[in-house]
Amino acid sequence: MDAFSYLSVLLSIVLGLAVTQLLSGFAGLVHARRRIAMYWPVPVQMTATLLITVQVWWAMFGMRELRHWTFAGFLIVLAQAIAVYLMAAFITPEIGGDDRIDLRDAYFREARWFFGSILAALAISLAKNLVLAGSFQTGLDLAGHGVFAAIALAGLISRSDAVHKLIAPFSLLFYSLYIALLFVTLPS
Repeated sequence: MDAFSYLSVLLSIVLGLAVTQLLSGFAGLVHARRRIAMYWPVPVQMTATLLITVQVWWAMFGMRELRHWTFAGFLIVLAQAIAVYLMAAFITPEIGGDDRIDLRDAYFREARWFFGSILAALAISLAKNLVLAGSFQTGLDLAGHGVFAAIALAGLISRSDAVHKLIAPFSLLFYSLYIALLFVTLPS
């Protein structure tokens, strides 16, 4: 077994937990729909986070050619997977008990943590490239990171309902476009 195959097991587990968190959360929303005051940006952001999680896992295939792994290199890649898991954990509302749930209140209670974890994932992604490849991303990839950071900063700072209702669909649309432009095929 090569080093990447060995190391990617833990990365896949962490990202798999993020997918599980999001899918279980969505199922919880459906099951508890009668006692939930819906706030549509939540499922939209959950969908965007699922897309990000899958894209991060997909892009990690590009590291299979890396033959010399250091503990620091592995830690930074693991940190990115952990940040993505935290995104999933913070955007997925807790649906426990029999109480009425206001998704808007739950969203804004966790919004700063959610958008903070996005910023952390972006910073780690930049650092990961620097540590593993010796340089930052370039071109569209770097521009995408900049747009994602601007979206996350707006979400982190603003408490405006209107702003968050713009951020949610824009995030999903932009993440989809980013993937369509840069990640249609497995990294070579």
